[in-house]
Amino acid sequence: MAAWRLRGAGTALAASSALAAAAAAAWPSPVSASDSSPAALEAARQLASRPDARPPPRSAQRAALAGATPAAPLDVLVVGGGATGCGVALDAATRGLRVGLVEREDFSSGTSSRSTKLIHGGVRYLEKAVFNLDYGQLKLVFHALKERKQVIENAPHLCHALPCMTPCFNWFEVVYYWFGLKFYDIVAGKRLLHLSRYYSVEESVELFPTLARNDGDRSLRGTVVYYDGQMNDSRLNVGLACTSAVVGASVLNYAEVVSLIKDESGERVIGARIRDTLSGKEFDTFAKVVVNASGAFCDSVRKMANNNVVPMICPSSGVHIVLPDYYSPEGMGLIVPKTKDGRVVFMLPWLGRTVAGTTDSSTDITMLPEPHEDEIQFILDAICDYLNVQVRRSDVLSAWSGIRPLAMDPSAKNTESISRDHVVFEDHPGLITITGGKWTTYRSMAEDAVNAAIRSGNLKPANGCVTDHLHIVGGYGWDPASFTVLAQNYKRMKKTYGGKVIPGAMDSAVSKHLSHAYGTFAERVAAIAQDEGLGKRLAHGYPFLEAEVAYCARYEYCESAVDFVARRCRLAFLDTDAAGRALPRIIEILASEHKWDKARRKLELQKGLCELENTTNAAAAILVLPPSPMRVYKRGE
Repeated sequence: MAAWRLRGAGTALAASSALAAAAAAAWPSPVSASDSSPAALEAARQLASRPDARPPPRSAQRAALAGATPAAPLDVLVVGGGATGCGVALDAATRGLRVGLVEREDFSSGTSSRSTKLIHGGVRYLEKAVFNLDYGQLKLVFHALKERKQVIENAPHLCHALPCMTPCFNWFEVVYYWFGLKFYDIVAGKRLLHLSRYYSVEESVELFPTLARNDGDRSLRGTVVYYDGQMNDSRLNVGLACTSAVVGASVLNYAEVVSLIKDESGERVIGARIRDTLSGKEFDTFAKVVVNASGAFCDSVRKMANNNVVPMICPSSGVHIVLPDYYSPEGMGLIVPKTKDGRVVFMLPWLGRTVAGTTDSSTDITMLPEPHEDEIQFILDAICDYLNVQVRRSDVLSAWSGIRPLAMDPSAKNTESISRDHVVFEDHPGLITITGGKWTTYRSMAEDAVNAAIRSGNLKPANGCVTDHLHIVGGYGWDPASFTVLAQNYKRMKKTYGGKVIPGAMDSAVSKHLSHAYGTFAERVAAIAQDEGLGKRLAHGYPFLEAEVAYCARYEYCESAVDFVARRCRLAFLDTDAAGRALPRIIEILASEHKWDKARRKLELQKGLCELENTTNAAAAILVLPPSPMRVYKRGE
């Protein structure tokens, strides 16, 4: 049987060479100098790399949107502040178009903040391309590998290459995965991060000490390690929003589209009615084209234009749990390629903890999708077979579920057969919808959406797309050793409980965190910590500083305590108990920055506690982070 499977694998791999040759034509050719708009790229780089670069305040952004009239409309209005929406705003703004973006919650409050944290080329799609001789899947892999490299290069402080280990418990698996991942290297070409390789049992256990040598009656024969990228997803999303604002887009979070506005004939969408959910006030904004980038909820926006549209979204959910750091070594992930039901399970180091999760499964669209207990237990059971440590339910620090919008094929019966590529279409004049795809390909998705908007609105951009080589704010001039400048040149001035201000060391843990979270702008945060006495840590054992709250309120559109703990510093994802203890101090700093009165402070604390903690019974506490689709479980269940 094993020999037959090996012959089958060899046949498929041989046949795949024809696919690879055919896909070479699909590989994007180098862009000519005239198409790449070097002058426009340089202008955008200068804006994003300025040491004093900062997005306009929220009030100015709201005024700019409200100031768009039928006589002087925006060129593009983007609905949705996730990765794709912010990517569209950045692309359009750097082409010289007049751009607005509205997000009904916070930037990255949806699926974009609860991804796998991987920037991947799609090795599973490559397997399908080979065995099914599927040219479309192979094109998708080429596309994703190209974009993977660009995402890492354009946000070097937030993204890095991560080795992922695949354990093999028989020699067929060794040969199968080694050949498959070597083909993955070949397909990556010049976009390769690092070469994959085989490790013996002894080498594997040295690299991953908690890896089991035996799985039931099977013995480990070695591992194959390949590389993909990893990111801090919501901080990358916020960085895209801020970069868009710096280069001229008017971006506004907590701005909900109430309805779409049509022209007098009712034929074309020409704007939207917006509700500022912070003030409760509504206003109209007008645009030549509206781009619907609202992710899993894009059908609801489409229905505002035509209530009879056929739904295009097949929602898929991925459940993730957070475990202590000792489950995986720093700098090495574990990929279980096929579980009992055929899904992939992964275990990855992330921000000092371990993230474990599954691939897609069908779900319903809801604001608060819950990771069910059976899904959490499935992940624990799956990783248990591959570890030599006891896997305990009580070690689950948090859990969440996100909805991924897949473009639905009416003939598809399950999410595995649905295309992972994105779809751009205009099913009502003036309304462009971009959906599908994945985090890795957000930039090219945005490029395609802006191209469609230009055609729809007969827009006149000053230049072509330049985002292929445009760093986000904080990325220019950053290198891995940048943290040493913070450690050597700054102090963490902090107040004691008695009110006395005392100096503290800007130690390596804090310096590295600030450098990776804020890039070259980390010195701004360090200066606030030093000059304003905000150098105290928000939670014991974590490197997050009080100064970050002030910085995010001033320069990153942080409007609530949950915005900070969930999407600016990620503490709520890492340790919900610590996030709850830090909440009062976070609110105190935000109140000072935003001039909240006592009533607002009280309301904010109530909302924060309600969103972070919803005790269901004495044995289990469920933590919720609305309005994002996330439900988190407390440790100790």
